[in-house]
Amino acid sequence: MPYTRAQTVRGPPVHYLTKRLLRQLVRFASLFLSEDRSRALERWRRGREEFRKRGLADAAVVSYGKSGRTWLRVMLSRYYQLAHDLPDNIIIGFDNFHRLDPAVPRLFFTHDNYLRDYTGHRDSKRDFYDLKTVLLVRRPQDVAVSQYFQWKFRMRAHKKDLNRYPAHGADLTPYEFVMDPHQGLPHIIDFMNLWAAELPKLRDVLVVRYEDLRAEPVDGLGRILGFLGEAAKPERVAQAVEFASVENLRTLERDRHFWRSGSRMTPRDPANPDSFKVRRAVVGGYRDYFDDEQLARIDAMVRDRLSPDFGYDSAPAAADQRDEPGNSSSSATANAAHSAAARKADT
Repeated sequence: MPYTRAQTVRGPPVHYLTKRLLRQLVRFASLFLSEDRSRALERWRRGREEFRKRGLADAAVVSYGKSGRTWLRVMLSRYYQLAHDLPDNIIIGFDNFHRLDPAVPRLFFTHDNYLRDYTGHRDSKRDFYDLKTVLLVRRPQDVAVSQYFQWKFRMRAHKKDLNRYPAHGADLTPYEFVMDPHQGLPHIIDFMNLWAAELPKLRDVLVVRYEDLRAEPVDGLGRILGFLGEAAKPERVAQAVEFASVENLRTLERDRHFWRSGSRMTPRDPANPDSFKVRRAVVGGYRDYFDDEQLARIDAMVRDRLSPDFGYDSAPAAADQRDEPGNSSSSATANAAHSAAARKADT
């Protein structure tokens, strides 16, 4: 099927030009604004773009950063490539697959970070009430550690400032980062608690736990595809899961297989495994980075402050951890497998 880089990456030319013009205007205006107002204006601009996508989307895929979205995104991409004969070196990103084949849904992938800066809905999930939504969640301790390595080895300085991460180049231990109130464990817990409180108000939502998807990826991916309206073929689902194995994703990232999708799937430093987008993918691996006293404090914070709705209110037992399937190169161990791949929240 013929396609161009503009079609698969940049989107319709008129929108692309408008988006680029607004970005330049915001950058120019920021030269005359305080740091706080400049940050707010840039977040508003990004929220405006998210609002546009939200209005056109057939469904949303929402997650806190480093909750396994890239893995899910590659599995979805591979399934749609196989089912709809699409190019294999791009990753689904909103409507790029839809423009190649209208049978593929337009998916609004978001970390739910900027949209509220445009709509003003900071204390609710009103922006998702009437939009079919997949909510991907992960044990917050693992998310926080993954965030640490993203911040340390991959994140650009501008994005750190934009989202109030610790300063670029700061010398922080994993524990110091995880306990940071702005982007550490407290912030992750607040994010998850608001979603837990708002889930009953969403018209159509599927909650997927990363740990369950790891334990039963074929069943889990099939359920997600069905929720998105695809009559999924089991053999293609299995192929998509195999394609997205940790070891294969690392190889694809090293070889820049998804170069058409920008820098999302490229290592910052090929010689440093911690700079890869796909790093360890281990359930319960956060335990490898803290001493017993630090672990006790971290787990107590989750137990005392996190809503029990997602099933993370108790810490994983160390004796139950083991390597993830398809992740033999990891030295860490994984949580006991969960049998359910996903669950739909009460509406």
